[in-house]
Amino acid sequence: MFVLDLTFDDPRRLAARPAHRARLAELHTAGHLVMAGPWQDDSGALLVFSASRTEMDAILAADPYYSTPGVTVVALRRWSPILGPAPAGTVSRTAAPSGKPGA
Repeated sequence: MFVLDLTFDDPRRLAARPAHRARLAELHTAGHLVMAGPWQDDSGALLVFSASRTEMDAILAADPYYSTPGVTVVALRRWSPILGPAPAGTVSRTAAPSGKPGA
């Protein structure tokens, strides 16, 4: 999984937002985007992806929002959650009924 951290500092980005949000909906439907949303103060956003590094590179390249004035990619970091839904193709880390870790 990857976490993408964005900051916003220019209202010009708002012109690109509808197309960006449509792309996010497509990625969510396809299972690549787990969740996304802006910080409550609208200073940026956090997006969680279930994708490989190659897929992430393609996702970032295909959406011009990430290079729009007013949008800065602060970090793209690999993330290993220990709780929550398991991404497709991974083994759950939740405890099995016996109390032993899941297989």
